[in-house]
Amino acid sequence: MAVNLAGRTVAILVTDGFEQKELTEPKAALERAGAITHIVAPDNAEVQGWNHDEKADTFSVDKKLEDATPDYYDALLLPGGVRNPDMLRMNPDAVKFVQHFVDTGKPIAAICHGPWTLIETGAVRGKTITSWPSLKTDLSNAGARWVNEEVVVDGSFVTSRKPDDLPAFNDRMLELFAGAQPRARAAS
Repeated sequence: MAVNLAGRTVAILVTDGFEQKELTEPKAALERAGAITHIVAPDNAEVQGWNHDEKADTFSVDKKLEDATPDYYDALLLPGGVRNPDMLRMNPDAVKFVQHFVDTGKPIAAICHGPWTLIETGAVRGKTITSWPSLKTDLSNAGARWVNEEVVVDGSFVTSRKPDDLPAFNDRMLELFAGAQPRARAAS
């Protein structure tokens, strides 16, 4: 059964250093399902992707973080890579943006190192989460139950470990996002 996300708008929060496939493949899956996606970033007109340890492509930013209204979005995607979520979790405006999704119960998809930013919101306490294995201790210390599984859905969160998990991650992300009602939008 095909998932229909028509009428839903998804924020993809990144900064330089994201794992490119963890942005491009979920973004493409969301758009094929009819969602509108916006790359939201703190600083630049473009953001730099990475393929593991090598620079990859740059991507145009649709909305600067300071101009993005979280109420406008129905769901949030947090790609991984090491540098990207490490920088985002130290940015108070990025954490506040993510906090809005947590507080309103809007669905959040996070892969690889993406859950690092969720830790800063306090939202992982009591949740079952997966991630890149190096986050196990951080997530556990934040009160999450970390598991080494391809994809995990717990409440409004879907998480995965790595690029190899993208097919399962994308399927579960689409299902989770389809279950959320589209929000009435204020101008963004």
